[in-house]
Amino acid sequence: MATISKLASASPAASLSPPSSFVSRSSAPLCFVDCHTKNSFIARAASSKLSVRSSQPMIRSLVIPCFSVRCAQSTGNGSPIKRTTLHDLYEREGQSPWYDNLCRPVTDLIPLIESGVRGVTSNPAIFQKAISSSNAYNDQFRELVQSGKDIESAYWELVVKDIQDACKLFEPIYDQTDGGDGYVSVEVSPRLADDTKGTVEAAKWLHKVVDRPNVYIKIPATAPCIPSIKEVISNGISVNVTLIFSIARYEAVIDAYLDGLEASGLSDLSRVTSVASFFVSRVDTLVDKMLEKIGTPEALDLRGKAAVAQAALAYQLYQKKFSGPRWEALVKKGAKKQRVLWASTSVKNPAYPDTLYVAPLIGPDTVSTMPDQALQAFVDHGSVGRTIDSNVSEAEGIYSALEKLGIDWSYVGNQLEVEGVDSFKKSFDSLLDTLQEKANSLKLVSL
Repeated sequence: MATISKLASASPAASLSPPSSFVSRSSAPLCFVDCHTKNSFIARAASSKLSVRSSQPMIRSLVIPCFSVRCAQSTGNGSPIKRTTLHDLYEREGQSPWYDNLCRPVTDLIPLIESGVRGVTSNPAIFQKAISSSNAYNDQFRELVQSGKDIESAYWELVVKDIQDACKLFEPIYDQTDGGDGYVSVEVSPRLADDTKGTVEAAKWLHKVVDRPNVYIKIPATAPCIPSIKEVISNGISVNVTLIFSIARYEAVIDAYLDGLEASGLSDLSRVTSVASFFVSRVDTLVDKMLEKIGTPEALDLRGKAAVAQAALAYQLYQKKFSGPRWEALVKKGAKKQRVLWASTSVKNPAYPDTLYVAPLIGPDTVSTMPDQALQAFVDHGSVGRTIDSNVSEAEGIYSALEKLGIDWSYVGNQLEVEGVDSFKKSFDSLLDTLQEKANSLKLVSL
């Protein structure tokens, strides 16, 4: 790791100027932390107080306000010492900040881990963007198709390598927390969202080929996949249940986890864990459109409030389900709670605060997975404090008021699920098409 040295005077290099979308609202000076490789990253304070020197070109910058980062002289092994609000989020409030992105070089994650990120989530859309927009996969892809792999098999090998490499980086966190954190998630093919048996087989295969203790196999919370979740858990495979958009479906997911633990026959359940990914911002995107169609002052006043209100009530359900005699019997066998994970935390409406889907959802035994925009915003000007159950009565009031206006929560959940599955299928199919075109251009392989 590069060493940090204080500068008597310096002016930020032009290449380190942050994009306008990254500019902090805070008046505090900014650190620009380049996420490049394990052995090299660049940090320079706009306040001219510190610098990290590197011969490597900068790939991209994570912009962190210096009031949140304490940078010190490097230690003997070259590791910088810094602390951000992400550390406080976990240590003070028990919420694990994860990063919702993955691409090559996977060592880009190292500065993020040092800044407090404790896990990674991926999905077909993330890999579609990563592989389609980068040359970093070309050499491996060429070798795969030259060895006779078909396009989809080659895709999975690209993905598995990224997941394995990321798992290795997060393994120390996994070990330090005795399997409580430090996970990397990889999703089964979105083409299997309506295939109960196919999902089970795909989950088993992914778990086997990744072969890392800290991998989460992502399974969508579609009705056909609820039984899949139970069976996969019962086989001792840890699962990230994704695409949850309603409280009713969330309860079915919790029950599938509990059923799976009970059916496992394992005397030690401590290594079978799970998170339930409850999507947030997409709820407001849909409900806001419905409220605008209603058009009354009462309806318009509820815009931007549905998602957080529903999430707060989901947390109440979480607390209820993971207590009582049934749960206590599983705890005696070492069972860990299926943490609720807040997903879709980036703000889609620019009129809303950029930490809207992070700041109000802070609470113990939870995860917040954040893409770049949300992560940068929270590190910059987010505040740490328990908020998830600070005003449950208000959340209940909003939820009920929306129902009275004609908002059907069942419809919202079903519609968003259909859209989510369809979006991932399109990303998956688009990427396979891109890889086929790349293979054809090299005259290597055809389907």
